[in-house]
Amino acid sequence: MNALVLAQKASDWNRLKALVLDSVSSPITRRVYNLGLNEFFEWYGKEPRAGFTKGTVSAWRVALEGRGLGSISINVRITAVRKLAVEAADNGLLAPELAAGITRIKGVKMKGVRIGNWLSVQQAQALLNAPDVTTTKGLRDRAILAVLLGCGLRRSEVAALTFGHIQQRDGRWCIVDLVGKQGRVRTVPMPTWTKVAIDGWTSVGGLTGGPVFRPVNRRDTISGENLSEKVVWQLLRPYAESAGLSGIAPHDLRRSCAKMCRAAGGELEQIQLLLGHASVQTTERYLGTKQDLVHAPNDGIRLRVVV
Repeated sequence: MNALVLAQKASDWNRLKALVLDSVSSPITRRVYNLGLNEFFEWYGKEPRAGFTKGTVSAWRVALEGRGLGSISINVRITAVRKLAVEAADNGLLAPELAAGITRIKGVKMKGVRIGNWLSVQQAQALLNAPDVTTTKGLRDRAILAVLLGCGLRRSEVAALTFGHIQQRDGRWCIVDLVGKQGRVRTVPMPTWTKVAIDGWTSVGGLTGGPVFRPVNRRDTISGENLSEKVVWQLLRPYAESAGLSGIAPHDLRRSCAKMCRAAGGELEQIQLLLGHASVQTTERYLGTKQDLVHAPNDGIRLRVVV
C-alpha cells in the first residue's frame, strides 16, 4: 500500500505519527518530529504524488532546502520521515523495499557550525529593561526574559516552569529537578535579580502555585493556566527590536547566559551543568570561544630556561 492510499486515510497517518512520537523520549525531539511530520503531510497533500517513495521524500528534502532552512532543521525533519517509513512498513502499510529506499536518503551535509548570536552585558540589560513594568504583561515578560538570560533555560522549559521547581538549596534560590532534553534532570541556580523579577510578576498576579507563567489577555489580566512556548518566542521580538537587537531568538539568550557566566569567571564544567549539556563540547560551542593568542593560558606557566 503506498502513500496515495494512506493520504485518503488520515487515521493511518495519525496512527503512524503517534508510533513515531512514542519512539522518542525527549519532549523537545517529540515536538520537533510532530512539527516536521505535519509539514510533510501538508506538503504531500498539496498536489498529486507518485506515492510514499524515495523519490517523493527526496523531493521533500529539496522543498525544505528551498525554504532556506538550516541543515540541522532539515535533517531532523528527514529523520522523522524515515521513522515514519519504518513504522508504515512494520504495520503493513508500505512495502518493505519502499521503506528501505526512504531510510537510505541522506540528510543535508553540515557546513560548519551555526554561530548564533550573543548579547553583551549592556545589550542584555537593555533587553531586560524593555518591557513596560507598569503593566501585568510587562512584569510577566520581564520575568521571562530574566529567566532566559539569568538561568539559560530553553523556551520549552520556561513555559513548563512551575512553582514546585523554585526552591531553596544551600541557602539560595534554585530551579530544581528541571527535566530537559533526553530526559536529563538538572538543578539551575537562580541569580537574585531573576528571583526579584519573578516575584514582581507573581505578586501582582496573586500566583502561588501551578505554572509560574500564564497567558495575559488584551485587558492586561491573567487568563488561563498554561503558557505556550510559542508565546515565549513571540514576546521576545518587539522587545529585541526596541533594544536595537533585531533577529534575536530565545535560544540566543541561552547562549548569552553561558557567555556572560564565562566572562564573570564561571568554570566550564559548572556552565555545562547549568545548561544541562551532555558534553562539554556543546557548551564550548555555546560560548563561541576563540583562541586568545595575546593572553595565552600557557603564558602563566612559570618555568624558565637558563641560557
